[in-house]
This record gives sequence, structure tokens and C-alpha cells, in this order.
Amino acid sequence: MSGVDPYAPQSGDAGYRVTSYDVTLGYRVRTNRLEGSAVIAAVATDALATVVLDLVGLRASRVRVDAAPARFTAAAGKLRVTPPASLVPGQAFEVEVAYAGAPAPRRSRWGAVGWEELTDGALVAGQPIGAPTWFPCNDRPDDRARMTLRVTVDEGYTVAATGVAGRSARRGGRVTTTFTSNVPTATYLAAVHVGRYRTVPLAGTGADDVPAVTVTAPPALSAAADRAFATVPEMLRVFGELFGPYPQEACTLVVTADELEIPLEAQGLAVFGMNHLVPAAQRLIAHELAHQWFGNSVGIARWSDIWLNEGFACYAEWLWSEASGGRTADDWARTHEARVAAQPHDLLLVDPGPDDMFDDRVYKRGALALHAVRRLIGDEAFFDLLRGWTATHRHSLVATDDFRAAVRAAGGPDAVALLSRWIDRAELPPRG
Repeated sequence: MSGVDPYAPQSGDAGYRVTSYDVTLGYRVRTNRLEGSAVIAAVATDALATVVLDLVGLRASRVRVDAAPARFTAAAGKLRVTPPASLVPGQAFEVEVAYAGAPAPRRSRWGAVGWEELTDGALVAGQPIGAPTWFPCNDRPDDRARMTLRVTVDEGYTVAATGVAGRSARRGGRVTTTFTSNVPTATYLAAVHVGRYRTVPLAGTGADDVPAVTVTAPPALSAAADRAFATVPEMLRVFGELFGPYPQEACTLVVTADELEIPLEAQGLAVFGMNHLVPAAQRLIAHELAHQWFGNSVGIARWSDIWLNEGFACYAEWLWSEASGGRTADDWARTHEARVAAQPHDLLLVDPGPDDMFDDRVYKRGALALHAVRRLIGDEAFFDLLRGWTATHRHSLVATDDFRAAVRAAGGPDAVALLSRWIDRAELPPRG
């Protein structure tokens, strides 16, 4: 790992890498009270006299390092832990943190992110720096780790979270469910959703080439969710053909009883507001499912490469439209090229800057770059390129230069030059 990400310099520590998180949470919806214990297993990459964790808005009460009590201080969203003895490079260690508080989103240049109260429940919007609002972590996109989340809520509430759900245990009017993720997961892609939900399997999934999908939604919205997600089995089949096999251990779709501004992806999971259960939101469902390949499996090491997540997921919207008998990807590309051309030409796709990393031009220019490569090299080579990209980099980290190399292998120097005109220059290429 290199130094902290320049787009989020307040987050993360390059002095160690995490191998696993084991997080136990107890949450009271009525009082918005969170009590937690987190065990972070890690390996030092530098000599460390202090281990620095990200923790925002919650108070640590006890810290141990390798089962021994450790001194700690907390300030400015950082928990600084002093082990009983300094750590040497290559040394494995464990930090255990007991903590509690009233979780809330943190303010950032991208708006409020993190743990958020709903009318009768809670959700996590982790991207890009929201994870520390609910568990202590090394909050960097390039430090992915296995995760176990053990979440206890009052009876009457259901939890959906990152990972494969195990059996729930009931005791004293409380329900505990354990979720296990054995694939490396970025902290921003870890999520917990709590509400008066019911979890059911989605019809048409779990057989042949379509992975099993569960839907967690308020019972009153179950019929609307069934209608909205009726196309999901075919989406997953199409994306499996175009991008390669579904790469996650789980596929959970959560619907809140609240309206949400946008859907949100997490590892093996996506959450939608009740306002997204409409035909016009089909493209958003395709977008969030595509992130399970692009962003959640093939992950970025630096936020400056966000187009590798969002451009690919946006292009998946157009591919789904094409595959389902709607407008072709070429038609969508012409529409959005005209729209992007009417906007300021001051954004570099390879380095949009932190203020613009979620600008719609990142999404649309990224998709347009992919479509341009597809038109040049042809469908067979292009989709071989995408399947090779997801297979080669399954659950690993990539940068834009890795994609350049893949494009060169698929289409030669002309294809790389064309890609460069879209991603390395602020001005748009001439319209073709």
C-alpha cells in the first residue's frame, strides 16, 4: 500500500493492512443507540509505535492489542492506539475496540455520509468515507479485508448486511444475525440496514446461471418490490453472459420504507428507496447490480480511478436497455454525447478531482469511452475484453493503466489512442 489517498487525506493509515474485521453491534432503533465491539486483525507494513484507526462520532471505552490493555486517544475522527510494544514490519497483530454512541452521518465535501436514521430503522451509506461512523477501521479503498458482522436488534426488526446471512438467534426480546463475507471487502462497501422488513427469495433466481437473490423489504411494499425486481433474474443472466459469472457470495436487494435520493451499492447488496419501485428506475437497478462486477469485485485502489466503477456501471444501463428490447447502447451514447458536449469541458476522467468524483460527467464520459472502444474493436473483442477484465482482476485492485493494458491487448495501439482521447483530455473527441 502507498500513502493516504489524496482525494480523502483524512482517512486511513498506510502503516498497516487489515486482514479481517469481526464486528459485533447492538442497535436500538427507538433511541438510535449503538454499542459495538470490533476486532481488527492486521499486519504492520511499517514500524509502528501507534496504530491509527478511523472512528467518527462514537466513543471508544476500551482498547486491547493482542489481548493486552492499550492506551488510546481520540480526536478529529482518529483513534490512536499505543500497543504495549512497538510493532515491526511484517508483524501480525489484533486490535479490539469497545465503543458506543448515537451514530450519525459525518459531514463531508460529498454531503452527509455514513450511518443514517430512517423513520423506523437505519441504513449505511458508506461511500466514500462513511464507514467510521459505525465501526473503527482503516478507511481506505485499497485496504480490503474479510468481514464478519454480528448485529443485534429488537424483535420486530430485520437486518440486512454485507455478507452471507447465517441463522438468527433470539434472546430476551432481541434478535442476533451473523453475516460473513469471505471475499475481500472495502470498508466503504460494508453496510448494515435495519427496518421492519421481511426477507424472501426472489422468484426466478438460484438456479441455472442466475444466482440466488433475496429481497428485504417492508411487507406492505412486497408486491411493488416483486414488480420492480421482476427483471432482475434476466438482468443477472445477461450480465453474466456479458461480464462473466456473478462474482459475489450474496445478492441482496433492500427496499426502505423511506424515499432515498439515490440507490446505494454495497458488497453483494444494494438498497433502494420506496420511490425506486417504479418502471423509470429499471436503469438504476441495472446500475447497482453491475457494480457487483465493477467496483465491488474489480475494485479501485485510488478514488481518482472512480470512472472504472461508475463509467462501467453506467454503460451496463445502456447494455441492459439494448438487451431488453429498449434503446440501443449506440442510441444512448449519441444522446449522452450531445448532453456532455453541452456541459463544461473541464474534467479529466482519469483525475476528476475530489469535488467532481461523483459528477455525472464521470459516469457518462466513462460509458462513452467504453462505447467508443466497442465500436472500434467490435462486439466480440469488446465483450471478451470485459469478461477477461473481470476474471483477471476478480476481487483485486486495479488502476486506469491496467485497463489501458487490457485495451491494448484487445485492440492494439489504435484502441488505446482512442481511449486516451476520452479519458486523458478535458475536451471531447470529435463526434463520429
